[in-house]
Amino acid sequence: MPLSLTSAALPLLRRLDPERAHRLALAGLRAGLGGRGPGPADPLLATEALGLRFPTPIGLAAGFDKDAEALAPLARLGFGFLEAGTVTPRPQPGNPRPRLFRLAEDQAAINRMGFNNAGIDAFVARLRRLRDGGGIGIPLGANVGINKDGADPERDYPALVGAVALLVDFVVINVSSPNTAGLRAWQQAERLAALLAAIAAAVPARPPLVVKIAPDLTDPELAEVIETCVRAGVAGLCIGNTTLARPATLRSRHAAEAGGLSGAPLFARSTALLARASLRAGGRLCLIGVGGVFSGADVLTKLRAGASLVQLYTGFAYGGPAMISRITGELAAALRAGGFASVAAAVGTDAERLAGTA
Repeated sequence: MPLSLTSAALPLLRRLDPERAHRLALAGLRAGLGGRGPGPADPLLATEALGLRFPTPIGLAAGFDKDAEALAPLARLGFGFLEAGTVTPRPQPGNPRPRLFRLAEDQAAINRMGFNNAGIDAFVARLRRLRDGGGIGIPLGANVGINKDGADPERDYPALVGAVALLVDFVVINVSSPNTAGLRAWQQAERLAALLAAIAAAVPARPPLVVKIAPDLTDPELAEVIETCVRAGVAGLCIGNTTLARPATLRSRHAAEAGGLSGAPLFARSTALLARASLRAGGRLCLIGVGGVFSGADVLTKLRAGASLVQLYTGFAYGGPAMISRITGELAAALRAGGFASVAAAVGTDAERLAGTA
């Protein structure tokens, strides 16, 4: 199906319960209805990060394809990289429904999904089939987390990293979802250090590790996370997950729902934290910026805040497949207009100012 037709279906999907709409979107992608992007990306957008080559710095964040069901169709849309998951050791249904809310007036969403997924065995089986079929042609990451019940993080995270180590290009350690009780406590320096040491001991040969943090960290907490990750040899930080904050500007009737807020209202908060992390890390970590990205200008702002790579999810849910070709074109134009000869040339160029914007 051409991208224009897929995008035309978006108003119909938005009339449905958002979780049902998400399942239908994944089914449509698996059926080949997502179409494909316009062709090779503008060479200006090619960049290197995490020791990998990316055709563009724009990727799909974890949460959209939790079970690695539609990675090949998603790759054809024009993303520069994909991140599948969050996957847990054992299958789990997640939290009771309703647990996903569309805040259309705010270009936002609130979720309390609770890591619903089919478990690591099914995830790995799909990744193996994907690898045996030739892969997806762009870097692929796996986002890993723990089960709600019976979890032992120092056992489970190493096992998860080991399970995917030969099948993906990078692994994201999710210790920041607000929807699994106690998970965010593993961002505390001592716990995080123990967790990373357990991974290093269990999986000495592993792809680059990225730690995904919450946008709600204080500056002292952020500093501790950065130094802990640098000492442990972590490759990067993903900044950040959904927020528990509720800006006073929210207009939707769902604004008070429990869970993590994503989308446009998260942009300023996540970008300011990203900029502060960039200044603190001083190039010692690769930063992935995520939160409220809807345009090429948003991507450039994240880059200028210090991100080497940028992800989106809620923006993609609202914009549909056609958004990817639009946003990559906008980014190329914005880079040229700003006088940047490459993606890397823009990274961190406005971090000082953006660090104080939220």
